[in-house]
Amino acid sequence: MTASSANTATLMPELGFRRHLAEGRFMLLRSRSSGRTMFYPRVAMPLTGEQDLEWVQADGRGTVYSTTAISVRPPGEPYNVALIDLVEGPRLMSRVDGIAAQDVTIGMRVQARIVQESGQPLLVFVPAETEARA
Repeated sequence: MTASSANTATLMPELGFRRHLAEGRFMLLRSRSSGRTMFYPRVAMPLTGEQDLEWVQADGRGTVYSTTAISVRPPGEPYNVALIDLVEGPRLMSRVDGIAAQDVTIGMRVQARIVQESGQPLLVFVPAETEARA
């Protein structure tokens, strides 16, 4: 890790996360001493306060912990909001694309994907079977 990325990790972790997304990489902060990862990026590990953080490439695999389908006024299509448990341990909020909102189920295996929305990179998930065929 360079001095520049160390400063970004410790002083402005959200900007670091967004920069990595813009570069097409899903990265997590990990404590060097404990090996634990966290999400949402912040300057210290929750509960322990560890600040020996480094950016690591996320595996991208996860499991839907919870989901809800949000109905919108026509002609809009329903969308889902899901809590995803990453294989590294953290849980994050996102959505599952590539499937009808009401078909997203608890326990579904998903894979991270970075998409562009409103000109900004956004982390979403797709069913793991869909990613395997892509």
